[in-house]
Amino acid sequence: MAKNGKTGFYVGIDLGGTNMQIGVVSSDLKLLSQAKRKTKAEDGVDGVMSRIVEGIVEACGEAKVKLTDLEAIGLAAPGAVDPNEGVVLEAGNLRWTNVNAASILQKKTGVKTYLDNDVNAAVWGENKLGAGKNAKHLLGVWLGTGIGGGLILNGELYYGPLLTAGEIGHMIAIPFNPPGERSLEHNCSRTSVVNRLVKLIKANRKSKLTEYAEGDLEKIKSKLVAKAYEEKDELTVEVLDNAAELLGITLGGVVTLLSIDRIVLGGGLTEAMGSNWVSLVEQQTRKFAFPERCKQVKVVASTLEDKAGLIGAAMIAMERHEK
Repeated sequence: MAKNGKTGFYVGIDLGGTNMQIGVVSSDLKLLSQAKRKTKAEDGVDGVMSRIVEGIVEACGEAKVKLTDLEAIGLAAPGAVDPNEGVVLEAGNLRWTNVNAASILQKKTGVKTYLDNDVNAAVWGENKLGAGKNAKHLLGVWLGTGIGGGLILNGELYYGPLLTAGEIGHMIAIPFNPPGERSLEHNCSRTSVVNRLVKLIKANRKSKLTEYAEGDLEKIKSKLVAKAYEEKDELTVEVLDNAAELLGITLGGVVTLLSIDRIVLGGGLTEAMGSNWVSLVEQQTRKFAFPERCKQVKVVASTLEDKAGLIGAAMIAMERHEK
């Protein structure tokens, strides 16, 4: 038992468009257990919430912590959220609009629940324990099913007056593309990169990916893409280098706007592609940053990887619960 009668146990939930990560975190920021589930957004809000509760129960059981012993739950969700009201305003990957996520989960568990954006949580975790440690100003960009972002300015998470700051994935990267192909997310997320590779292979472009996937293009995932890139497969290099350039152009613009000196990249695509690809994004970011001193910006990969969001979510719950 922690001081003041508190148990010191919190749950952090990183809810993604494809997967969810759930963990029990102690007050000294140690991850005691972790559970994983597929999100299955097609099952609707109730289906997703039921899987979250299953994951919480599993993680608590592994950590030997009772649900009633939890101080608070931190839910980190993709898309635009209102953290004050606990509402997911719009999450395209989940197909949620104005969902009272914190209230729903709190009713299901009986534990006080706090909501934030998934990359806000991840970048907060990285800022305290990972690749962004001790950075007073930090941008986090997570490339997975979609693209999310989180900002730390002057040592604090920056929400903006409308509370939705950081939605970098929805910035327009190529304005004259057809609708549905214009944003950064449409062009640089893991989903879009894989879809583009499959589309080009179906258009008779040659690629080692066909061999790696044994002719089943549905099998093309991040790991196979990373393998083909490492083997210098011409098509894969073309698509991934193009994504790195587009991402760098956008990040260079953010650096120019905010004069920020560190960026952390995370998410499934970053984790699969590794340091060489992250270095290419850094080169492109520096190329498009202005003025000259802004070209010193460092672009680094997440070190907490898939634990960043759940640890950050637990930390946010801990901090808000104690206020």
